[in-house]
Amino acid sequence: MSDTGLKPHQTPAAEVAEIAAGAWRLVIPAGRAGQYRLAQLDDYRSLSRQAFPWQPPLRLTLEARASADNLPGTWGFGLWNDPFGNGLAYGGTRLLPALPKAAWFFFASEQNYLSFRNDQPAHGALAGVFRSPSLPVWPFLPLAPLAVLLAVRPLARIGRRMAAGIVREHAAALGLDVTRWHNYAIDWRSDGVIFSVDGQVVDESPVSPTGPLGLVVWIDNQYAAWRPDGRLGYGTLAGPEAWIEVRGLAVT
Repeated sequence: MSDTGLKPHQTPAAEVAEIAAGAWRLVIPAGRAGQYRLAQLDDYRSLSRQAFPWQPPLRLTLEARASADNLPGTWGFGLWNDPFGNGLAYGGTRLLPALPKAAWFFFASEQNYLSFRNDQPAHGALAGVFRSPSLPVWPFLPLAPLAVLLAVRPLARIGRRMAAGIVREHAAALGLDVTRWHNYAIDWRSDGVIFSVDGQVVDESPVSPTGPLGLVVWIDNQYAAWRPDGRLGYGTLAGPEAWIEVRGLAVT
């Protein structure tokens, strides 16, 4: 299968353009902090999570490059369950959040800290997996006001340890010049995930997310952090115009 099921979504002044057959450029404009900027391709925007299209086993392959190393925010590609319901703002149907499930190549600037564990890489160029139980969220909604307690660092550290016990994860740091074209592959199996770059295996994860998942390619200026000392951070970053290009995307 090729990338024909992908649809573009972007914030104002961002751009998702098909620059050749099967080749896309995703661009976010320069801007200040406090303004969210996103350019994205996905195949699940109008679907409920239960109707997302992908289950293991499968192989996702593509070529990609970025405009610069260490772009402010995040970018990447792979499979996930859209846990925060971002599709709602662009005509989607997912109102409630969910626990994260993903298998992807993820590139995050240093303001991010995207791991609940202290022994996993949490920003930079990563191959990463999250696996969570498929728990309904609505029974926990009455507890939402207690989230303010996470501003207290000792309590935030306890919360982080609890999250690490619920969400299984595995990540590997990659040493790549992301401004050059690379061939990326994700082999998603029910018992693990194999990540390859330019034909070489760069990580074999014993953790595998359960499906169904959706396919996503994106670049944005957002960051999120839950650090080992309990500090929480979330927001958007100032930055120059930034882009990624992808081509030859296929799922087999």
